[in-house]
Amino acid sequence: MGVKAKPTSSELGILKVLWERGPSTVRQVHESLGANGGGYTTTLKLMQIMAEKGLVERDERERAHVYRAKLEQEAAQGRLLDELVERVFGGSAAALVMRALETRSASKQELREIRRMLDEFEGGRR
Repeated sequence: MGVKAKPTSSELGILKVLWERGPSTVRQVHESLGANGGGYTTTLKLMQIMAEKGLVERDERERAHVYRAKLEQEAAQGRLLDELVERVFGGSAAALVMRALETRSASKQELREIRRMLDEFEGGRR
């Protein structure tokens, strides 16, 4: 997709709304963010900056501009995760996974999915 900008935490909050809702106006995004998003003008300014950075696209055909995420969720997660693994875990994905499981409980369903993925990795299917 060609988007190179890394979203800030505030921008990531807006992207999450757009990923969940799909194309939305600033008002809709602001309402979805609730009290955590600050004022309406803050949301508007952030979304304008995000458009300049290429994180969102703005459709100006209607009076209320509609924004859509240009950076896909999987791409954003991958970028942020790569940086986290490198900066915090010395490049070790295993250290990240072990720490995550030590810190937060995984449901039985999640553990089954993790085991299935490990089996695939061991079997060379990935």
